[in-house]
Amino acid sequence: MSNPNPQPSFAARGAVDLSALQRPQSPPPGEPGGAPAAGGYVLDLTDENFPQVVQDSATYPVVVLLWIPTDQANSELGTLLGRLADEYAGRFLLGRVDAQAHPQIAAAFRVEGVPTVVAVLQGQPLPLFAGAASEEQVRAVLDQVLAAAEQNGVTGRAPVQGAGSAGATEAGAPEAEPEPELPPLHQEAYDAIETGDYEAAVAAYEKALRQDPKDAMASAGLAQVRLLLRTRDVDLQAVRTAAADAPSDLDAQLAVADTDMLGGKVQDAFDRLLELLPAADADAKERLRVRLVEYFEMVGATDPRVVKARQKLALYLY
Repeated sequence: MSNPNPQPSFAARGAVDLSALQRPQSPPPGEPGGAPAAGGYVLDLTDENFPQVVQDSATYPVVVLLWIPTDQANSELGTLLGRLADEYAGRFLLGRVDAQAHPQIAAAFRVEGVPTVVAVLQGQPLPLFAGAASEEQVRAVLDQVLAAAEQNGVTGRAPVQGAGSAGATEAGAPEAEPEPELPPLHQEAYDAIETGDYEAAVAAYEKALRQDPKDAMASAGLAQVRLLLRTRDVDLQAVRTAAADAPSDLDAQLAVADTDMLGGKVQDAFDRLLELLPAADADAKERLRVRLVEYFEMVGATDPRVVKARQKLALYLY
């Protein structure tokens, strides 16, 4: 593969030297005050499951956090990354490596200090950053990783992990509950997404909605796949430059709002389009309304950001 080299724009800081590991300062993951337990789109890596995760990086991006879970600064970064992994909903898998418990994995990444974050795409490690980082900085790096993944054809979705089991159930640990089967058309759409056939996924979701117009899962899935279709071949930098150069160009602003949604910047996407509504003509307002409603479908009607945005949308439209 070509080297995407995301090149984060901030310096490493706050890393703990592995040669001088300090005493625990934070509870273990899953306990009050500690980072969340594995599960969702977070996987605790071990010597046993690490090779499979590297192999899976040919299908979907993997972001690896090498850390000391009981160190306070490490725990804070682990909490942030775990929350973002769930927010990005499978666009990448977060793999966490306890550098003390699994020194061979840490050595494979040539890690000298923790926390260190590395992406793995198609089996190739891409160093991202070490030490502390703000949420804004971490989001920017994740967006670069996802853009690089798309350019290299790594567009699959990570599966949901069993809570606490992390795909490698330890002796005595309970097995994760199997995921419920999807309705046939939903499964058809999901399978099409896995292979990158977004047109087929759209067709499957549209058929599901013809059968049941109140199918909320199909509505959300259709909105997500349409977003993937619109952003499949975009140049992220070119889109942002075009939007900055032409703030009144509706197409440019819709395109950059799509990239915001794709990168998990939900509030930015909402605000960008809502700000255009007061000065928009009737046709532009309708286009903005349709796009915002699609975003609302993706995020969910009960999300506080959606509730507030819907109120503003109604105010501007009526």
